[in-house]
Amino acid sequence: MATLPTLADLNAHPHVRFNPLRGEWIQVSPHRTARPWQGQVERTAGDEPPRYDPTCYLCPGNERAGGNRNPAYTSTFVFDNDFPALLPATPAFESRDGDLLIGRAEPGICRVVCFSPRHDLTIARMSVAELRPVVDVWVDEARALGARPEIAYVQIFENRGAAMGASNPHPHGQIWATASVPNEPLREQRALESYAGAHQGACLLCDYLALERSRAERIVIEEGSFVALVPFWGVWPFETLVIPRRHVADLESLSSGERDDLARLLTRLTTRYDNLFETPFPYSMGFHQRPSDGAAHDEWHLHLHFFPPLLRSATVRKFMVGFEMLGTPQRDLTPEDAASRLRTLSEVHYRDR
Repeated sequence: MATLPTLADLNAHPHVRFNPLRGEWIQVSPHRTARPWQGQVERTAGDEPPRYDPTCYLCPGNERAGGNRNPAYTSTFVFDNDFPALLPATPAFESRDGDLLIGRAEPGICRVVCFSPRHDLTIARMSVAELRPVVDVWVDEARALGARPEIAYVQIFENRGAAMGASNPHPHGQIWATASVPNEPLREQRALESYAGAHQGACLLCDYLALERSRAERIVIEEGSFVALVPFWGVWPFETLVIPRRHVADLESLSSGERDDLARLLTRLTTRYDNLFETPFPYSMGFHQRPSDGAAHDEWHLHLHFFPPLLRSATVRKFMVGFEMLGTPQRDLTPEDAASRLRTLSEVHYRDR
């Protein structure tokens, strides 16, 4: 088999790329970017929402869907989810019928984090001073929930936009603290352990970030101690990976300066996302960090995934269907093209011009 000497040669042909964090391949088909689209068209965003919505169950002072009333909060606000997927009082049990029918109890805690009292804001529209307390809340909640003996993992995430299933436009995220390590971070943990074992204890993401910074082909933003890039193996069209330059295993290990940098980077990155198609850009984003199961987990390197679905415009999104569900994840736009487009965008929000 002939060796392709350059990335340009690679991108001239259909090819596969390996994702070492998940131990799987993705299909890249650059020639398909010109194909016509007659499929589903998403709704575009309407008028800007009001600063306060009396019908919103997350706005300050309003009654929530479960009957509780929010305080008149002025910054961030955290509460236990009124309709949680996990319950802390779930009794312990295990059900097994041979090696094929296996189940067990999964207790846990689900919380909601309101980023701001203002209904009309998003991370992209918040100032760094407004976003910094959100970072502190993520750190504090991860520390407090992770310290509980029944909790093995704390998953912090945000679903933004109706396209990603967000049930309310008020700026908010979620925290699920689980009794076992969920599938995705567990899969990454095994990859990180395997890489360290094969490379004299080296960190997969430390080595990967050094390589990406030396090549500069997929870097989108560098903000002090953090870097945002489109991963070489990214599946979603404008997927990004946010990595701290220092080897830190979890959120609570971040210094005050690193928290500042993270807040600034998140504001810059999400502004670029919104500016790409001049629309409130939908995404699912979340942190992956070491488990809170009591082990040291020195192999872990904190990182943040952004998975946005939009592909060609504010109304055309990518779907994971067919071959992608049954065979291998596939993308048309190359990660290098996606990074180039994001990199050239303004950091002045389109609604502020």
